[in-house]
Order: sequence, then structure tokens, then C-alpha cells
Amino acid sequence: MQKSTIQYLLINCFLAIALISCGSVTKNYTPKKLDKTSYEVPYFSDSNTDYVYKTNISVYGNELSGIFIAKKINDTVHRVVFTTEFGNKLLDFEISDNSFKVNSIVSELDRKILINTLRDDFRLLLKKEYLIQEQFESESDNIYKAADGNRANYLFISKKNQKLQKVVHSSATKEKFTLTFSSENNIFAEKITIVHQNIKLKIELNYFKSE
Repeated sequence: MQKSTIQYLLINCFLAIALISCGSVTKNYTPKKLDKTSYEVPYFSDSNTDYVYKTNISVYGNELSGIFIAKKINDTVHRVVFTTEFGNKLLDFEISDNSFKVNSIVSELDRKILINTLRDDFRLLLKKEYLIQEQFESESDNIYKAADGNRANYLFISKKNQKLQKVVHSSATKEKFTLTFSSENNIFAEKITIVHQNIKLKIELNYFKSE
């Protein structure tokens, strides 16, 4: 029952997309001279580590839970598996900046809009390196702009500890979705959230500590 409920809710939440306008990401920040031309993300970079997170998904008022597993399988590709808490596999993807492969997905979830949304979420989550074009700053962060096709990614790096705090994926006028990271050592993210601005979708990943 739990598996079918998760599938039903996920399908319907991704089909119910509504456009919401958000302002330009950098409108309240100050332009600054570039101090770097690239940024390498430390998270999800170790090929010897299975990154396992307990996952909570909030979709249009419904709360779902499961297990997210990411594994770096070569220099450019990560494998992502998402299961229910009872171990039933819902999907299995291979993702890089330039490629995407569906190894398996349950038939109930095999919908283009759902697959594309998760592809974009996970691709940004697992992205290894950004090429920086512009820089801004706030009181607490340096903000780096990197092109992403006809959109852009904005990286918020703490001035205090140099940790990657947030990535905002945006068009020229609208924020699409935001990733936030909580990390004690800037190597491993203990908590990650993905929040969409154009659909009522929030994904929370909490590092799974085996007993």
C-alpha cells in the first residue's frame, strides 16, 4: 500500500505544475570583481563512498519518505537509486552533466515530466564543477554565477567558512529551484534540501547513519 501511495502522489504532484514569478536572483546583491573562474563542489565527489540519505518528500501537502542512494561510478557519472523505506526500488538513474540514462523505473512513475524534474534536481545536486562568469556579494556570502544552457546557477559561498551553502537554479527572471547544504567539514553534506518555486515540491535528504 505504501509503495502504490508514493507512486500515486508523486505522479500527480509533478503533473500539477503552476507558473509563479520570482525576481532576479542578484537584484539585492552587489557586483564584484571575479576572484575565481571555476568552482569544484566537494560533495558527492568520493568514488569509494555510497552516499545514503533518509529522504522526506513534501508534495502538495502530502509527506512521503524513502531512501536516496548516490554513487560516483566514474569521473563524470553518478548512479542514483531511490527506494521506499521497505527497500522497493522506485527508480535507478545514471547522470552526468551531458548524459542521462534510466536503468529502471516502476511503470507508475514512468512519466516524462516526473523523470525530467528529477533529472534536473539530481544533476544539479551531483554537479562536480561550475565555470564562473560573474560574481556578486552580500554581507555574508560571495555569489558566483555560472551558465547552464539558457539558464544560470548561482552559488552562495560563505565568507566566514568558505562552505557552499546554497545553489539557485534560475532563468533570467525566475528562480526555478534551490538546493541548500548543511556541512560540518565542507566535504560531506549532512543535510540537503531541494525546494521548487514553480511547484509545491520539497525534498529533504538527511545522512543515514548506520547503527
